[in-house]
Amino acid sequence: MESQPRTVPGVLDRIAADFSDHEALVTDDRTLTYSELRAEVRRAAAAMVDLGVGAGDRVAIWSPNTWHWVVACLATQYVGAVVVPLNTRYTASEATDILARTAAPLLIGMGRFLGADKTAELDRTTLPSLRHVVRVPIELDDGTWDEFVSRGVDFDVVDARSAAVRPDDVSDILFTSGTTGRSKGVLSAHRQSLEAPAAWAACGLLTSADRYLCINPFFHNFGFKAGILACLQTGATLIPQLTFDPEHAMRAVQDQRITVLPGPPTIYQTLLDHPRRGDYDLSSLRFAVTGAAVVPVVLIERMQDELDIDIVLTAYGLTEATGFGTMCRADDDAVTVATTCGRPIADFELRIDGADEGSDEGEVLLRGPNVMLGYLDDPEATAAAVDADGWLHTGDVGRLDAAGNLSITDRLKDMYICGGFNVYPAEVEQVLARLDGVADSAVIGVPDERLGEVGRAFVVAKADRHLDEQTVIAHARQHLANFKTPRSVVFVDLLPRNPGGKVVKPLLREML
Repeated sequence: MESQPRTVPGVLDRIAADFSDHEALVTDDRTLTYSELRAEVRRAAAAMVDLGVGAGDRVAIWSPNTWHWVVACLATQYVGAVVVPLNTRYTASEATDILARTAAPLLIGMGRFLGADKTAELDRTTLPSLRHVVRVPIELDDGTWDEFVSRGVDFDVVDARSAAVRPDDVSDILFTSGTTGRSKGVLSAHRQSLEAPAAWAACGLLTSADRYLCINPFFHNFGFKAGILACLQTGATLIPQLTFDPEHAMRAVQDQRITVLPGPPTIYQTLLDHPRRGDYDLSSLRFAVTGAAVVPVVLIERMQDELDIDIVLTAYGLTEATGFGTMCRADDDAVTVATTCGRPIADFELRIDGADEGSDEGEVLLRGPNVMLGYLDDPEATAAAVDADGWLHTGDVGRLDAAGNLSITDRLKDMYICGGFNVYPAEVEQVLARLDGVADSAVIGVPDERLGEVGRAFVVAKADRHLDEQTVIAHARQHLANFKTPRSVVFVDLLPRNPGGKVVKPLLREML
């Protein structure tokens, strides 16, 4: 059997030949077969060449889950450029920071979405490298996409560029917030961005017969790699959702005969508890993957029993490991699935640092071909994350059971996960420090039934200023994406600190 190509253009060409008339992408306004998807990708790729996008240039995509995202992403990789996904929840200033650091000459930006026009809010005068902005129409007919794709004609150049892409070329840069408060860009090669999701797809027995409802946003590693790139390699049909609405999702499962539904635990909890669940036929579902938060055993059991999903798996991964790491297998029992994140996939080796020193717990280390190439323009941070022997120090604390299954028990970092998104308190604390009247602050994650965890800020106010909870939250909301904004504020006279001056966050949790 011929081996799978190891570049995204190679995979797209192969799948379009093998599954030419098979549905690749289904949205409310557009259905594309694999051959039609390839044709759209090549049109967009020719337009990029016409705009002067070179091999190795960065193309940013700041938009929700429309078919345009998939086409723009694959077109970028087809011409040997690098995809830079931006979180749709970012403020204009957060997006500007990443656009500046990647020197992206082209942005595929969203038109009006959820009542805001963030693309229009960008201050182009601060972004000299950003020569072109293409608007994707979402809520209004305010796009320039059609005009963009109609400009490219030179397919010979496009084909030469796609043929020149190599497996070790950088395919994408995903930004992950750092504990210092500034996001870091994680570089992945084509081979990595393909091989890791291929291993994930193999655990879920994904085939071209599957129909995959993608609620996870494409700008997140899960929607992009375990979504777009997993389907691209198996011939599965991708059905993206613009935003998560439980009834819309259940209707899609019924009407589209959805078989695969990944997502954070909150999505399944919402579906299971929905008063109108009985009105929809969800019997087509066969495979679900969850993670990114603590998963109750009873939730796994309910997914298997009440939603009748044959394969329910949990997984653990991080952006620095191409988004993957460990995963349960189809024959694991409900307790293993709920209480562990499974065993290594994608040729990862797993080690618990310190477990050989009398404790079964320690920092989780990963090593293998799918550890990131490094952080963008940050060799010091790269050396701190990946040691001389190639081990990625994840910053998560875990333990292994007798069968080699990993359980994450804590975080070395203070990160918490809100609605499936990582939040790094240091970044939030930096923003709070700029509010007049704040003398000191610390942020922790506290349990939330719907979102898993939400932020709680502990604030020391300056003696001569009057601050209230509303003012603090409003200031945070102005400068941070919604998932990073604290939901509650506790005013204290002093923050507990250790002799080194570091805030002792376990003591803050005890105060709860």
